[in-house]
Amino acid sequence: MIDTNDTAVAALWVARAKQGKESEVRDLISRVVTPSRNDPGNIAYEVHEDENRLGTFVVYERWVSKDALRAHTESSWIPEVIPPLLKLIVGTIEDHLQFLRPLRPAP
Repeated sequence: MIDTNDTAVAALWVARAKQGKESEVRDLISRVVTPSRNDPGNIAYEVHEDENRLGTFVVYERWVSKDALRAHTESSWIPEVIPPLLKLIVGTIEDHLQFLRPLRPAP
């Protein structure tokens, strides 16, 4: 990830529900879309479920800066969603979180 705080940040997170917890994860993870999109500095926030591996969720998000992403992680609604979600997924968020760097064509 680029180190400047004023560069747009893209992140990709893949979460896999524990067996039998797919519906609960689907419900919780769906609840974060609207508040995340409303957080200051959000460019894009999308959640998908893998059609071939139900219970596997992919979150793609873009923020105007690292500071905006950091502020998002400190949003007031986070404690209502993240701790319960962590009990329902395999591993941690950090285990499957990737920060993406854009590739641009050569001039």
